[in-house]
Amino acid sequence: MAKLRKAVAYRKVERPYTRKSKYTKKNYVRAVPQNLIVKYDMGNLQKKFQYTIVVNSKDAIQVRHNAIEAARKTANRVLEKKAGKSGFMLKIRIYPHHILRENPLASGAGADRMSTGMKKSFGKPIGLAAQIKPGQTLFEVNVDKTFLLTGKTAAKRIAAKMPCRCQILVNDNKIKASA
Repeated sequence: MAKLRKAVAYRKVERPYTRKSKYTKKNYVRAVPQNLIVKYDMGNLQKKFQYTIVVNSKDAIQVRHNAIEAARKTANRVLEKKAGKSGFMLKIRIYPHHILRENPLASGAGADRMSTGMKKSFGKPIGLAAQIKPGQTLFEVNVDKTFLLTGKTAAKRIAAKMPCRCQILVNDNKIKASA
């Protein structure tokens, strides 16, 4: 099984020189890796909730798709256990467009026969990443007052899974009660 390379190798935001197009001649990258994120919107999507908890990034960074999926899974699990399937709405607000590449260089005996060095060094696609700016919203959790603490817990779990410093903000939606 292929080993996942450390995320520190792909933290720096770089120029996205990895164009994918439906026209073959305009494609720089031949193969695009499979996106691991299963769902972007979870919970009750129609209901208007009282509170919105937002997870923002404090850093400019690239976040890989497997980190986004791990954060989604942990938050969704907490929210579904405590609030049920219809007591919340969780939304992923970023999308991994950037294709990460790797030019593997072999070292040791026989390396001169396998590797090409910097000749043809564009690299093979190994994953996807979302390029994040400081202050950008990563996730959004919508809950009512009864599950506000659960929503905050889910937001803290999301922040723990992200490879950057995160800021958690709670916004009151001021829903007018129908009389």
